[in-house]
Amino acid sequence: MSNILLVTSSPRGPESLSAQFATEIAEGIKARSGGSLTTRDLAIKPPPHIGQAYIQGRVTRPDARTAEQAAAVDIAQELVDELKVADVIVLGSGMINFGLPSQLKVWFDHVTWPDVTFSFDETGPKGLLTGKKVYLVTAAGGVFSKGAYTPFDFQTNYVLHLLGFIGLTDVEVVRIEGTAYGSDAAKAAIKTTEAAVQALLAKAA
Repeated sequence: MSNILLVTSSPRGPESLSAQFATEIAEGIKARSGGSLTTRDLAIKPPPHIGQAYIQGRVTRPDARTAEQAAAVDIAQELVDELKVADVIVLGSGMINFGLPSQLKVWFDHVTWPDVTFSFDETGPKGLLTGKKVYLVTAAGGVFSKGAYTPFDFQTNYVLHLLGFIGLTDVEVVRIEGTAYGSDAAKAAIKTTEAAVQALLAKAA
């Protein structure tokens, strides 16, 4: 039985293709494994941008933190705890101005925590959240997996780097792209992605 964590971040709500396909993957794995599913919609309930209280609070002893610092650290701790107990993480990200949604960036700012989710030794940084499976669903109106716009995909590659930095290296990427090139292109992209998701779920069963 798997503990599944679904994190979506698109401000488009039910119209979001990244959220739709990420949810389909998470619910499909839940149905096949009989596991539990925790959902965090960062667009509905975005964590606050990190500030001085969080930066100082996370390096201060718990009993020495101010009330503001304790509250800021508690938010990060809740997000980290969800990651720690998850066996499977499904992450949805829709491209905004060539990058990831700001809500998802803030989530990463909270969970990328020295000596909690990563550490340093003589060989460099070491991710601490190991042994987990991640499914990353990225959506974009253009085509960024190949062709002239590949260098401008500051979403997928950046998210993969952040995941790997905290130890989440077993990642399967599902892309939905080219949906801005007309209705026929959008339908074809959705059909292609649906087939990819079904193949992924068959393999995960």
